Amino acid sequence: MTRVTQATIPDRNFDDLVTPTRIHRSLYTSPELFNLEMERIWGQAWIFIGHTSQIPNTGDFFTTNINHNIPVVMVRDKTGEVHVLHNRCGHKGAKVVETRTGNVRGAFNCAYHGWRYRLDGSLLAIPNEAGYEDTGFDIDDRCNSMQRLAQVACYRGFVFATLSNKAPDLLTWMGGAKDCFDNLCDRSPEGEVEVAGGVLRYEHECNWKFILENLNDTMHPMVVHQSVVQAAKSYIATLPDDAAKQRSEAEIILPFGSSYTAFENSGITGFPYGHHYDGGKTSIHANYSVMPEYHAAMLAAYGEERTHDIYSFNTHNVLFYPSLTIKCAVQNIRVIRPISVDRFVVETWSFRLKGAPDEMLQRTLLYSRLINSSMGMVGPDDLEVYRRTQEGLASPSNDWVEFHRQYGKDQVFPDRVVGGGTSDLDMRTQYKAWKAYMEGSIFNGGAQ
Repeated sequence: MTRVTQATIPDRNFDDLVTPTRIHRSLYTSPELFNLEMERIWGQAWIFIGHTSQIPNTGDFFTTNINHNIPVVMVRDKTGEVHVLHNRCGHKGAKVVETRTGNVRGAFNCAYHGWRYRLDGSLLAIPNEAGYEDTGFDIDDRCNSMQRLAQVACYRGFVFATLSNKAPDLLTWMGGAKDCFDNLCDRSPEGEVEVAGGVLRYEHECNWKFILENLNDTMHPMVVHQSVVQAAKSYIATLPDDAAKQRSEAEIILPFGSSYTAFENSGITGFPYGHHYDGGKTSIHANYSVMPEYHAAMLAAYGEERTHDIYSFNTHNVLFYPSLTIKCAVQNIRVIRPISVDRFVVETWSFRLKGAPDEMLQRTLLYSRLINSSMGMVGPDDLEVYRRTQEGLASPSNDWVEFHRQYGKDQVFPDRVVGGGTSDLDMRTQYKAWKAYMEGSIFNGGAQ
């Protein structure tokens, strides 16, 4: 099989495309499969929308897409409740909110015919209402509103929504990966984080799944990032002993050149529904210095034992499949937004640890600029190999992409699977979930 078309896409059985150790190259190149992914994965999973700190006041809103083409708006109403609504007028279907973020006073107003909506999406008023008398029109009928998504939930300020009524509750869907959200927030002396600074938006001309696979692929850093790591080492060698600031910046790069043994020891943990993280007891962030002022604030908030436990849980990248990755130790997230089969956008948002000194935020912003920016020193390396892979997979010379590494050696527990840090466990976790979503068995034990 070299070309998958709508006619050849299986309705319920994807065994011809996904096996336990390999996937068909069409998963990255087929527009028909991409459209089906948007319906069956992005239309069923819990998708990250935004953080409550982005809309602190009544009428504050934030707009995005929940998949490649469905616009939504997150808004806070007068009672403080956060809603996620379809960004669509109930009259002619026009997009109601055009700007990315802002504040609306009192009600949303459609720019086409002037229909007005309360902050919970319900229809408030229509112009020249007399024209609807005795027509059977019901202003209270929900179909005339800016409709709510099927389910919306928030965990520690992080807002998710799903288009599916069949999805389990958010915490069940997160499973054991929820610990990573707890660790991110608990690193704040006040137990809360808030979005700070702007967003780094980076467009990738390749399939959206590449970045998710790469997150916990620890066989690539010492190859792909070799030149920048060597440059950082050479730069550090020129610095005087008292150049602490310059040294700390360059040292952010060095762990990307860690050995296979170091990455193997970090481990990978996979969960149902496609989530996973590398690290836990250790990661490439484990040796970051603890700033004295921050440490004092943590001890005052949590005590010595709890503070030690928080510091000791070290993950590198955490994936909540398919839309969100978080870095607990560095306090930033990356949000994935597909556009087409060979194009997606990744957004990096940085977080302030409430109650922590400003130095912590500055470290987060520095990390994002060095690693995740389109002008950074590490992210562009990855994008280059994604581009080469996207172009290479057009070749029919081999229909398969493999992930055999350490297959059969994973430790299986009731709620998770644990493997060596250089294994392909992350790929196996993702594509087991991919197949279950596509077959419609995901919420019937298909990804367990």
